[in-house]
Amino acid sequence: MTQPKLRILGIALVMGFASALHAQTNEPIEPIPLPEIGDPAKIELGKKLFFDPRLSKSGFISCNSCHNLSTGGSDNLATSIGDKWQQGPINSPTVLNSSLNLAQFWDGRAGNLREQAGGPIANPMEMAFTHELAVELLASIPQYVEEFDAVYKTPEINIENVTDAVAAFEETLVTPDAPFDLWLKGDPKAISPMALDGYKLFKTSGCVACHNGPNLGGRSYQKMGVIEAYKTDNPAEGRVAVTGQDADRFTFKVPTLRNVELTYPYFHDGAVNTLTEAVDIMGRLQLGRHYTPEENAQIVAFLKSLTGKQPEIVLPILPPSSDLTPRPTPFGP
Repeated sequence: MTQPKLRILGIALVMGFASALHAQTNEPIEPIPLPEIGDPAKIELGKKLFFDPRLSKSGFISCNSCHNLSTGGSDNLATSIGDKWQQGPINSPTVLNSSLNLAQFWDGRAGNLREQAGGPIANPMEMAFTHELAVELLASIPQYVEEFDAVYKTPEINIENVTDAVAAFEETLVTPDAPFDLWLKGDPKAISPMALDGYKLFKTSGCVACHNGPNLGGRSYQKMGVIEAYKTDNPAEGRVAVTGQDADRFTFKVPTLRNVELTYPYFHDGAVNTLTEAVDIMGRLQLGRHYTPEENAQIVAFLKSLTGKQPEIVLPILPPSSDLTPRPTPFGP
């Protein structure tokens, strides 16, 4: 190797070592890890299913309807709109980085993305189909039969493989390299001094007791309203619906704070439209803290530094329906 090349290599090694020295360690938050990319054919199949409205009774609602990848993986509605314009009972959580959660849904009733993917299809207030009809419809579309055969080595389509493919696609929906992640990795200028002050306050106030780890949440269940009760007309009662234990009433999975500036409105009932109001409420109800306007603005600045690179999704060309495919009546009976 020539001397100039050796010198360049030496400089690169020194810079890399210096960067590692400046990386933030012993922090309660870790950078978003890149996903392990599995079978590309399975992921592509899952993407098509994620965007395909034919998995709903009306033929108009897809997974992307409530977990819109152009709006932070949610729908920016207080509660989602389902079949026959029904208003859902709870705010739609983001699908982005959802593979990092300990469970799915606000009450944690699905243990993983595969279990979650089947829920909305058969929910009468959401997609309002049945698993049997969804499988029958997919089996009537020759291109889907070919793709399932190629991925699962059988032309027979079943709901387990449908949800497995959707989950494989959803596992790729991560948002790395947020400014705060770059700061964690050693770039001192990646976030503003105001955001850094907000992070310090976020830690010293106790917010990190629940919002920690790479997803800043999603790893535990907590009661909504520890110091003060949270007043809402929303009927959702949290984990008690799963466990039957009264102690779990009004206990919910802690939501992620990743991309939180994009996923308004906030809380399980979608009753709060701004981060400023959300920070004020959570400070009072969960921590007994009454943040000053300056402190509130600092925490909001930190929260905005958690917006990562959004998935670059090329919309799929969905397989055309065959003449055997049922023709749904828009929002009909």
